Amino acid sequence: MGNKQVTMYQYPQCGTCRSALKWLKESSYEVEAIHIFDHPPTAEQLKDMIPRSGLDIRKWFNVSGEVYKEMKLKDKLPGMSREEMIELLAANGRLIKRPVVTDGVTVTVGFKPESYAEVWGNAR
Repeated sequence: MGNKQVTMYQYPQCGTCRSALKWLKESSYEVEAIHIFDHPPTAEQLKDMIPRSGLDIRKWFNVSGEVYKEMKLKDKLPGMSREEMIELLAANGRLIKRPVVTDGVTVTVGFKPESYAEVWGNAR
């Protein structure tokens, strides 16, 4: 069957990202790691990935990040359209909650070992 492959949008200095990467590698995944600040997912990629994650688009925002706070997005997001939110995420990888992992079908945002075990543990 060979190794399973996923793409991971991550920030190398992020402890959560490192934990997720370690988990995936220990679970026999080949991981294509993409630096989320340098190469955030495009608006087109986000339009595909957000529905696949099963999450509300607001859950994609890194609410504890400095950029989110500086831009006062807590107050602004409720008045924004989905398109505007996607453009914002695509324009600044620091706004995206990380890591984002996808195999082209499934998408996860953030890292919790128990949810990874559920989603990626029995990978096809």
